[in-house]
Amino acid sequence: MSPLFTVMVKELTDLFRDRRTLMVSLLMGPLLAPALILGIGYLASNRISTQLEKPLELPVVGAQNAPNLVAWLEGQNIVIKPAPADPDAAIRSQAEDVILRIDGKFGEQWRGSLPASVEIIHDTSRQDADIPVRRVEALLETYGQGIGALRLIARGVSPTTAQPLRVSHRDMATPESRVGQALAFLPYMLILSGFLGGAALVIDVTAGERERQSLEPLLATPASRATIMSGKILAATAIGLLSLVLTLIMFKLSFLLSPGLGIKLDVSLWAIVRILVVLVPIVLVGTCLLTLIAAGAKSVKEAQSYMSLLILLPMLPTIILMVNPVKNQLWMLATPFLAQNQMILKLVRGELISPMEWGVYLAAGFGLGLVLWLLAARRYHDERLAISA
Repeated sequence: MSPLFTVMVKELTDLFRDRRTLMVSLLMGPLLAPALILGIGYLASNRISTQLEKPLELPVVGAQNAPNLVAWLEGQNIVIKPAPADPDAAIRSQAEDVILRIDGKFGEQWRGSLPASVEIIHDTSRQDADIPVRRVEALLETYGQGIGALRLIARGVSPTTAQPLRVSHRDMATPESRVGQALAFLPYMLILSGFLGGAALVIDVTAGERERQSLEPLLATPASRATIMSGKILAATAIGLLSLVLTLIMFKLSFLLSPGLGIKLDVSLWAIVRILVVLVPIVLVGTCLLTLIAAGAKSVKEAQSYMSLLILLPMLPTIILMVNPVKNQLWMLATPFLAQNQMILKLVRGELISPMEWGVYLAAGFGLGLVLWLLAARRYHDERLAISA
């Protein structure tokens, strides 16, 4: 057996002897990530269905000023309730989601065929009030359009006269693309799982061995330092890929066993394989980068302190795209983390990925991994590496 695979087998054997580290590396990600995503999906789906279907309690200020409007709202699954003494304070304290105020001159304006004033009181910074507000707005708009049409008919004018345009929509979105928009954080979870899948092993076989002073005897063996480093990277990459495969299997099982969430995703074997191919470069990049950083740390505690910063790297593209969505461009597929984000979203949305896009992505991903591999090998040739303090 070559020294490279001897080091790899040695590190994997040590890992499998450490049950707790093995549990963290292989089970925590595959179990927690799907549970988190399905949990969020269930809460969002339950919130939307509940707020859209259940009767909406609507406090109305000045209900006596528009009895016909109030009666019509009651027939639209709206429960009219007395208004609080201070409507503004009720909204600020979140005691009420939305309050309708009918102006005192509503009747006079209505009889004069003038626009009658109503006011919707709400707080736009509260996302939980968004659906109730939109329900009230839609109902008031429907009521106003109906009354406006009746007024035109009473005057012998066709209601279509006031509608010079008839605008229609043809939505090209597929069920998969709608899911891709709803689960915008899915790429981050998968990228993070691949990027840090072998983190526990990397820290232990570099900073851990350096702290335990067991790295120096290993470096004194006839095997070259680059071979020793490569064996450690291969072991960590193998664990990262195994953790990633388990995570994808759990995603597949979770979506197959939870059809009631209304989430339609392509979880076929071919789709899972393509996502795995997309994430292989980030596993290599993460392992090599962690090896490079951990090799310079003098203790496990110091190496772990860098983890909080590394976790932010996969998060940046997701945050940027949520705040400032941009169209897909070829250069994005050569940008670390952003490339993985875009590729996974394309697969989730059911979009076609051209051979050129695959080529640019894989060349850039494995190229970056190779550069980090060479930098880590150079770090292992530093004579200070075997010094623990």
